[in-house]
Amino acid sequence: MGWRILADATMVLHFAFVAFVVAGGFLAWRWPRAIWAHLLAASWGLAIAVFRFNCPLTWVEDRARERAGSAGLSGGFIDTYLTGVIYPERFLVPIQVLAAVVVAVSWVGAAHRRRRAAPARR
Repeated sequence: MGWRILADATMVLHFAFVAFVVAGGFLAWRWPRAIWAHLLAASWGLAIAVFRFNCPLTWVEDRARERAGSAGLSGGFIDTYLTGVIYPERFLVPIQVLAAVVVAVSWVGAAHRRRRAAPARR
């Protein structure tokens, strides 16, 4: 029972992390310091996508599922829960590009809001 709960909690945390990677930069529009956490998360997400690093959350979920008596994940988190489930596999690259555009827009917006909020310098 405990391993299954850990696996499910890790899956939920992973979904939240992926959402933060894609859209977390918009938090910096309201809370400017959030940009640093988002920069780290987005960098990690980019590294995983480009260099195919193993994500520790995937590892934890996979091991917890195996200890709970289930089959482990058949691939990575994205491969298991998103690609082929939320969007067809042929759209993986366009989805990745769209995610990068969303991140860029959030950062540009955060920088713009920061500049507008800064006191005028003489």
